[in-house]
Amino acid sequence: MAPHSALPVLDRPAERTADVVRVGVLGYGYWGPNLARNIANSPATELVAIADLDTNRLVSARRAHPVARLTTEFETVISDPSIDAVAIATPAATHFALASRAIANGKHVLITKPLATRLKDAVTLVDLARKMDVKILVDHTFLFTGAVRRMKQYIDEGELGELYYFDSTRINLGIFQHDANVIWDLAPHDLSILTYLVDRPVRSVAAIGARHLGQAMENMAYVTLQFDDGFLAHIHVNWLAPAKVRQTIVGGSKKMLVFNDMEMSDKLRVYDSGAQLAETAEDIRKTLVQYRTGDVLSPKIDKTEALELEINHFARVCRGEESAISSGELGISVVRLIEAAQKSLRGGGAPVGVSL
Repeated sequence: MAPHSALPVLDRPAERTADVVRVGVLGYGYWGPNLARNIANSPATELVAIADLDTNRLVSARRAHPVARLTTEFETVISDPSIDAVAIATPAATHFALASRAIANGKHVLITKPLATRLKDAVTLVDLARKMDVKILVDHTFLFTGAVRRMKQYIDEGELGELYYFDSTRINLGIFQHDANVIWDLAPHDLSILTYLVDRPVRSVAAIGARHLGQAMENMAYVTLQFDDGFLAHIHVNWLAPAKVRQTIVGGSKKMLVFNDMEMSDKLRVYDSGAQLAETAEDIRKTLVQYRTGDVLSPKIDKTEALELEINHFARVCRGEESAISSGELGISVVRLIEAAQKSLRGGGAPVGVSL
């Protein structure tokens, strides 16, 4: 996995300065309005333009952002020398073409997940950004949630002890995608969280899935990642579940974390629980393993909207003030793991080695 940067201070307010980052949004469908709203509201960025092929969406954009320039031509925004950066919120299949054009025009890029639909394209984008001396970040929004940032702090400070496993469930009824299976659609969230929290290389990836309702692509899947040191990660993604579940568990020798994104208040809980081998002869005669169950803590976490923090962070990265959290390198790691999972899926679930 790509190395992560140190946890920065994200909750300090951005200040309006002369070097405000002027941004154009490409795509105003499902996620584009959220990006546009936060870009317009941030004192660190200015929403200059919005592009979408659908004129009805642009009518909606006009109501929300009457000052922004609107166009059905993406190239108009990409080639505009007054625009410093673009936020790309178009279908994944278009990411490489749009991002490569933007980078070639000297634009910084914030792009929705996944970075690209092929590993070689993801690598090409990051290499091109480095060559053009611009920044490319992937919109892995969960990395900016208060819960995940606090989990990162616990892990980095050694509060969990030796890490044992990562178990994540992301299921609900719908929304079916026509151009991607459930792994490409949902698993990037969990893989980005895993990559950010656990800084160690993956040895192999195995995935099994199923197609229902006459769908051409898998609508449910289980992905297992094995690491050289015995750490194990498991991700369950499903579009056919009767209830919406968004839960991640990280287990360690000292403590365990449970992140339940569906909770309104206590999204993160810390369990002072664990197990260890018996040490004395008397204990060994009784049992080989001793279990410890302690207190459950619900720490206070920052409730600032993750995308607000991400946009402010993106602006500071563009200005060279911070290192990127959801960097292009992290985006490459996520695409590499998904590509390995896809290969395993087509191979009947056989483990696929991951080369760095």
